[in-house]
Amino acid sequence: MINLYFVGTAGSGKSTLTSAFKLWMSQQGYDAITVNLDPGAERLQYPADIDVRDWISLPEVMDTHGLGPNGAQIVCADMLALKALEIKEVLDEFESDYALIDTPGQIELFAYRDASKAVLDAFDKKNSLMAFLFDPFLSRSPSGFVSLFMLCTSIQFRIELPFVNILSKVDLLEKEKVEKIVDWSGDPNNLYDALIASSPSMQVQSSIEFFRVLEALDTYKEVIPVSAEKSTGMEDIYNAVQQVFFGGEDLSD
Repeated sequence: MINLYFVGTAGSGKSTLTSAFKLWMSQQGYDAITVNLDPGAERLQYPADIDVRDWISLPEVMDTHGLGPNGAQIVCADMLALKALEIKEVLDEFESDYALIDTPGQIELFAYRDASKAVLDAFDKKNSLMAFLFDPFLSRSPSGFVSLFMLCTSIQFRIELPFVNILSKVDLLEKEKVEKIVDWSGDPNNLYDALIASSPSMQVQSSIEFFRVLEALDTYKEVIPVSAEKSTGMEDIYNAVQQVFFGGEDLSD
C-alpha cells in the first residue's frame, strides 16, 4: 500500500483534495482508502475509512486538561504517536493499493513535531509520498511563491519523504495567473526574473537569496495545477505518484 500524505498550510485544500482524488480514483477503478489524521476536524468532506477521532477527541482533551484549542491540538498530536501502531493495525486490515492521508490543518503539528515521525515510521515510511499543496493566493506573488517553496523544502528535509508539488484551487485564479505560477515552477530563471522585477524591498532581496538556496539544494520541482472543485489535474497527480514509485509504470497494469 502506498501512503499519500496531503500536506499544506491551513485553508490550502487538503481535505477537499483528499475527497476529490478519492472520487476520481474510484471512477477510474483504482482502489484507495481515506485516512483522517486531524483530531480537530469538525467536518470532513469525505467518509473516512480510518478516522483518528475514533481514538482521540479534541473536545475531550480540552475538557480533561483544561486547554484551549491550540494547546489541545499539541497534546492530540503527541497522543497520536502513542496510537500510531494501533491505527496501523486497522490500516493493515484494508487490502487497498493507496491510503490517502489527510493531515492536520495546522501544518506544524504534522511537519515539525517528533510525534509525526512515529506515525510515518508506523505507517511504513518507505512506501510513503508527500503531496505539498501550494495555496493559490500565497502563490500569486513571486516572493510568496518562493516562501512556500522554502516551507515545502523545510518539511521535506524534516520528514524525509519523496514529494510532489500541487498548486491547489486553481479555479479561484485567473487562467493567466495559473499559467504564470506554473511557468515560475517550470523555469527557475523566469521566477528569478520576476523577483528582480518586483519592488526592491528587503522582502524581495530575502526571497532572491532563498531562491538561490533552493537551486543549490536541487529541490526545485514543477507544480501540478489542480482543482478539486472541477476535478482537474487528478490524473497528473496519479501519474506523478506512479513516476516516483514505479518509474511511470501504471499500478493497474
